[in-house]
Amino acid sequence: MMQQTFKAADAANRLLAWYDRHHRDLPWRVSPPMARDGVVADPYHVWLSEVMLQQTTVQAVKPYFHKFLLLWPKVTDLAAADTEEVMKAWAGLGYYARARNLKKCAEAIARDHQGVFPGTEQGLKALPGIGDYTAAAVAAIAFNRRSAVLDGNVERVISRLHAIETPLPTAKPQMRSLVARMTPADRPGDFAQGMMDLGATTCTPKRPACALCPFNDLCLALKTADPETFPRKAAKKDKPLRVGAAFVASCPQGAVYLRKRAETGLLGGMTEVPGTAWTARIDGETSVEAQPFAASWEPCGTITHVFTHFELRLSVYRANVANQNKSGNGWWEPFASLGAQALPTVMKKAIAQAIPHAFRGKRDGAREPRNT
Repeated sequence: MMQQTFKAADAANRLLAWYDRHHRDLPWRVSPPMARDGVVADPYHVWLSEVMLQQTTVQAVKPYFHKFLLLWPKVTDLAAADTEEVMKAWAGLGYYARARNLKKCAEAIARDHQGVFPGTEQGLKALPGIGDYTAAAVAAIAFNRRSAVLDGNVERVISRLHAIETPLPTAKPQMRSLVARMTPADRPGDFAQGMMDLGATTCTPKRPACALCPFNDLCLALKTADPETFPRKAAKKDKPLRVGAAFVASCPQGAVYLRKRAETGLLGGMTEVPGTAWTARIDGETSVEAQPFAASWEPCGTITHVFTHFELRLSVYRANVANQNKSGNGWWEPFASLGAQALPTVMKKAIAQAIPHAFRGKRDGAREPRNT
């Protein structure tokens, strides 16, 4: 890495001036004009949004954020909520361990902190499901602590500003140190949000708008190389392909047979159609012989879903079942309410493959043509 010569305080002032003019208006954010009017950040809103935003886009998160606040306006409301209802409200955001940890964290705040968020990184990290990034973000944005916040957008900005050649994730400690040096004692929360906004709107992964960047005359990547090549990344390993089967049973009354997954492991506690025992490490059975109960199962194609560490390909089977008396922890869910269930995306894909209109709430779906 070439040595930068600018003063950290000067760079922070540039960033804050840019943020004052170009900040995004987000439903969980106290903008600079709002702060000048005396509005203060709500730690619950900041924490909820930060957990939701991990591995997800702002546009995807907005409706979920509004939904959660409508259902559970305060962290104590979330703590008292039924876990199954929280999982249903989360369905579609992915990374479902976050939802389970969200509930556990809310319970800990209500139980151990009288419903008040700890105001320090150390106190926040002691809570379930809160790691280095979330603790720093909540401490800075909600409590104005001088914490170094490093998300993907900030990594991109800081790696280009300093032309960091060390690939991610090895470069994270170096990046965090540089961000800590730049973070001002005054307005650290606005600085963190400004860096995030700069990465999201200007210092973008492809075709960054360098001419509009407050750091354009300081950026070593712009001076010496192609900014798009930063941050450097280690070569990706090919994701393994896992296979399994999903069995979608419907009945003439217009319902699908569902069951609940075990609380632990991948997609723990979520709702599913019966299937075989695939995991990130092992394949599941793919033939009709693995049927969960006797029925006239017919193949209706395959679906593919990409998880973080592997790709899954499921053979989908469908049967129309007259007898609804099934055992175990399963139940028959009407088409009309399928969308409200805690179904992860991979299960929605399997159901849609077998019954294309199931999520449109049609009662006669079991007798209509299917995709093959």
